[in-house]
Amino acid sequence: MTIPAVTLPILSFIVFTPLVGALILLLIPRHQKEAARVFAATVSGFTLLLALWAFLAYDRSAGGYQFVERISWLPQLGIHYYVGVDGVSLPLVLLSALVLFTGVLVSWNIEDRPHELFAFMLLLASGIMGVFVARNLVLLFFFYEIAIFPKYFLIAIWGSTRKEYAAMKLVLYTLVGSIIALVGALALYFVSPVRTFDMDVLRELAARGAFARPVEVFGQTVRFDHLWFLPVFLGFAVTAGLWPFHNWVPDGHSAAPTAGSMFLAGVVMKVGAYSALRVGIELMPGGAVYWLPVVVFLAVVAALYSAAISLVQEDLKYVIAFSSIGHMAFVTIGFAAMNVTGLTGAVLQMFSHGVMAAILFAVVGMVYDRAHTRYLAHLGGFARAMPMATLGFVLGGLVAMGMPGFSGFIAEFQVFAGIWAARDTAWWYPWVAILAAPSIALSAAYILRALQATFFGELNRERYPHVGDVTVLDKVAIVTLAVWFVLIGVFPRVMTDLIQTGVEPIAALLHGGMLASLR
Repeated sequence: MTIPAVTLPILSFIVFTPLVGALILLLIPRHQKEAARVFAATVSGFTLLLALWAFLAYDRSAGGYQFVERISWLPQLGIHYYVGVDGVSLPLVLLSALVLFTGVLVSWNIEDRPHELFAFMLLLASGIMGVFVARNLVLLFFFYEIAIFPKYFLIAIWGSTRKEYAAMKLVLYTLVGSIIALVGALALYFVSPVRTFDMDVLRELAARGAFARPVEVFGQTVRFDHLWFLPVFLGFAVTAGLWPFHNWVPDGHSAAPTAGSMFLAGVVMKVGAYSALRVGIELMPGGAVYWLPVVVFLAVVAALYSAAISLVQEDLKYVIAFSSIGHMAFVTIGFAAMNVTGLTGAVLQMFSHGVMAAILFAVVGMVYDRAHTRYLAHLGGFARAMPMATLGFVLGGLVAMGMPGFSGFIAEFQVFAGIWAARDTAWWYPWVAILAAPSIALSAAYILRALQATFFGELNRERYPHVGDVTVLDKVAIVTLAVWFVLIGVFPRVMTDLIQTGVEPIAALLHGGMLASLR
């Protein structure tokens, strides 16, 4: 389907509509809570419509960056307001808009300061989508840091359990990681023959080997990209929850309010993975070729460890939180394949897991709102009272298990096919697939355990005499999310053709890095 092109700055509208909405929300009188809810839903719904329009209007036959906007900012330093989307970033912009809209819907009945709650959600969405569209390094870090601020307050104010501890832990991990990555980005700037933060120019320089130059470190001569790739990649991978930098994930996800958990697992972790791809892999392909075969083992450990830990959790939210670490590990494995198949699977896994995590955390929140507990031993039989929520959890669980017919299967199959096909890069790569594969079986085990303990069996009416069905808005949120992983599972080319246009240039860069490493 092709939509006629227009000259409107569509990406700026997508990024700044939530920001402007957040500012207007704070002007609505505090006693008008219903007006705040309606306004937040309107702003998030409009943002989703804009993202859908961009998704449909993108010219897949042309590929490359489209809807480009460029405004001079600090030209003497090579800093510009430069935004655009390609086949990698556009699905993640759509994902962010989906999570924002459904997050507002499932938070409708929160009575504690809804104005500020929705304002922080809109601000967080603005920062996240800004990262996905930024084509200037300074702009990318600008939006990356903006997104840290609302995460803290969403957890610290509206969270539960050890919310202040979890909020501070998340901010410290993210902040330290981003500072390390920022130092690497500044190193790129100063070693570049052209002093610019323009990511297109830097990528062209990377393709010509500008960042493969030797540098002196403690009297030893090493390649610049070999030295700086790992700090940049791992600095961003902290936000993606890569083991052993994952400690913020279970506490942050479980302490956050429902919409906060949807954001953290659904899109915030993707911000880290996406930035690691754009800044680490794209701008230092030689360093990626050198280090990714090592980093991939961290991903294998993450996949197995998180699945095993999820299997023994007694808190339903911790089950989903730990599982997110393992599903994001497949993204890193796809990156490490360094071919079109693996990279396509990695990006699709980001979208698939984002929608899946959002629907699972939304359902967990619906259960908690009615039962006031998340402990599996205290639950059971909720399918009778909450059939739509049960369906949402079942569908999300099938995605997590990699069941054919759902987006998770398409994504994970391409990741494993990509890493297996990369055996020419490293002879032992097929063993990565073999070692990581048991995590899928473990995923089925912990999903089925959580499903049985929460939704099936007998509902204890003495403990839960007034448990009722979810609201109409909750049902709208479930359907809005579920339709995507069913659609992609049945018609994968809806997303894979788009993603391939974005990852092919990256695979070409990595192939060039491989050839350079052989010289």
